[in-house]
Amino acid sequence: MDLARFRKKPILGILRGIPKNALEPLLDTIAASGLETIEFTMNTQGAAGFIRQAARRYAQKLMIGAGTVLNMKDLKVALDAGATFIVSPVLVKPVVRYCAKHKIPVFPGALIPSDIYAAWQAGATMVKVFPANCFGPDYFREIKGPFQQIELLACAGVTPENMKDYFKNGASAIAIGGSVFRKEWIAAGKFHLIRQKIQTYLKAL
Repeated sequence: MDLARFRKKPILGILRGIPKNALEPLLDTIAASGLETIEFTMNTQGAAGFIRQAARRYAQKLMIGAGTVLNMKDLKVALDAGATFIVSPVLVKPVVRYCAKHKIPVFPGALIPSDIYAAWQAGATMVKVFPANCFGPDYFREIKGPFQQIELLACAGVTPENMKDYFKNGASAIAIGGSVFRKEWIAAGKFHLIRQKIQTYLKAL
């Protein structure tokens, strides 16, 4: 993962539960939309194969990572498949420490101040504040008060309308998921709607 590139376009797309027959048209849509960073969650059936296929075909256009990495086994599978960064909903210290040691960008999840600080101390590249919508953008301003050095990624409930508030209050990046990569749109082949939705976020940047 090219962190400088991610920081220029700090939006992470979360792909969960993607059906196999939708993978290529979805990736084509994402690449065409201008989004550059995506993760496949490891609790998606066939996730390793999806990562491998995406990394092989779209490596020039997309930065491919693995999400919902909850143990060292999933970490190894994801890295072997070609994931270039790792995301978790919680702090799994062995995963974060391994990634930090091997210079693999890692984004563990946390919510309360003590957990956010623990994730940063363990070696997080950014701490994924999840679920961010529980407290909203103002929470980020409060967290950044004592923790100015900690980079935060806002995940859950970030919209094109409120993302400016998250960035203004201290978020370094945001994540988008089910509200963009909607299962009903994917099932109906309405990939143009996904492209339009992604571009509303990119325009809001």
